[in-house]
Formats: sequence, structure tokens, C-alpha cells
Amino acid sequence: MTDKTMIPEDVVARLHSGMTLGIGGWGSRRKPMALVRALLRSDVTDLTVVSYGGPDVGLLAAAGRIRKLVTAFVTLDSIPLEPHFRAARESGGFELGEIDEAMFMWGLRAAANRLPFLPVRAGLGSDVMRVNPGLRTVTSPYEDGETFVAMPALRLDAALVHVNRADRLGNGQYLGPDPYFDDLFCEAAQSAYVSCEELVDGFGAAPVPQSLLVERHTVTGVVETPRGAHFTSCVPDYDRDEAFQKLYATTPWPEFAARFLHGDEKSYQSAVRTWHEEMR
Repeated sequence: MTDKTMIPEDVVARLHSGMTLGIGGWGSRRKPMALVRALLRSDVTDLTVVSYGGPDVGLLAAAGRIRKLVTAFVTLDSIPLEPHFRAARESGGFELGEIDEAMFMWGLRAAANRLPFLPVRAGLGSDVMRVNPGLRTVTSPYEDGETFVAMPALRLDAALVHVNRADRLGNGQYLGPDPYFDDLFCEAAQSAYVSCEELVDGFGAAPVPQSLLVERHTVTGVVETPRGAHFTSCVPDYDRDEAFQKLYATTPWPEFAARFLHGDEKSYQSAVRTWHEEMR
């Protein structure tokens, strides 16, 4: 079987400007932040980003890398609205496709199953249809004759996700309370890249099957990135770094980028440690 291990730069080298990029995780929880930071060190831009958004969207928006965003929300959880997303949106920095959370999930499921759309009740009777004039409805061909939103497939050129453990073949294991649809992101993408806290040779004698939803046949590459979800949470390995998240949310982007994003991932982690030491 194929060893799929890579470094972040290998992943970014396979991405290109203008592509549709899915990013897993949820809000400020288990985001593939090391891969996003590596993307910021590249010249890849003009992206269509598909994400249950958090600081991944904020970083890319602040850096001017997004052409269009498809999302249900962009939040830092403990900070309700991601500030860099808000600033970019208010300045008209990119096009926004804002849909319901369930519609988002159904779009991923349609793409994962290589279907053009899936019918869903979510969105009916709301402004979702008004702010997304391209959406269509479909009528059931059966006796009920019910009308649904025809949610189009969210087809992805590439997906980035982060899990707690992975093996070299591309199987990924999450150990926290929720998979955050990372498996659907991988299945909906032409290529998928999984970062992990730790590369392992096995998942134990009897792992919980539900924790192994990311399967090797959907994964193109695997990257070991300890604390690679920082400053988002990666439970149970670590919680969200609330102090650093507050710093991120309140620091002007040029200042934050100059201090924390000027070098590689090792430099980032070192700068974070130094900042925490200064705050003691």
C-alpha cells in the first residue's frame, strides 16, 4: 500500500489559484490551521472557499486570497463573528454564498455521491432563496408533490482537514466529540489532504468505528503537524487557545501577520510560545 505522508509545502504545491477549496472543522474547532498557514506562504489566490467558517476563513480573507466564500457562518465560537471575515465582507472583498447549515451538508453529500443536487427542506420560507437567486426548487414526482430546495453539489477541487491521529495510508481518526463533516469534505473533493497531531502505525485493538470516518481511499496526502489546529481546539489533545484567539481578533492584521506569520510553521509555534511567556 502507498505511503501518503507529506509536509505542508508538498500539499500547497498541489494547490493552484482559482480552485475551489474545502476546509474542514467547524468554527474555531479542529481547523487545519497549519495547512492554511502554509497556504498563506504561497502565491495561491483567487480561491472559492467552502467552509463552516472560522479563523481559516479569517486568515485567507485578511490576506486577500478569497474570490468567493460559500458558508453557513464564520465564527470564532467564543467570539460570535470572525472579525477579519467581517472586515473583508464589509469592504466587498469577495463574493458570498450564504446558505443554511443543513443545505451546506446536503451540498457536500451530493458532491460525495457525484450527484448534481439533493432535495432538502432547509431554506424554504427563508431569505436564503432571495440572497441566492441561482438556487432552484424541485417538486417530488410522487403523490406527496412536496416542493424542496434543489441544493447543488458543493464540488471541491481539494479539501484540507485536521484530525487527531492518522496513519501513513490516509486513514484518519478523530478523538473528540464530533467529526465536523470532515469525511464529507474528503469525499466531495478531487483530492484531500489530512493533517494530524500524530502519525500512528495503528489505531488500537478495537477502535470505535465512528472515530475512523476519514478513510484512505478518499485521501491524497497525510501531514503530521503537532498543534497543527492551533489556535482552534483539537479535543482531547488541547482546547482552544482563548487568550491567543483574543489577540488574533483584536490585533490589526499587518501587525499580527508580521509577528506570527513571517516564517514557517516552526517559527509560528515558537512565536506563539514566546508570546505566552511574555504574558505570564
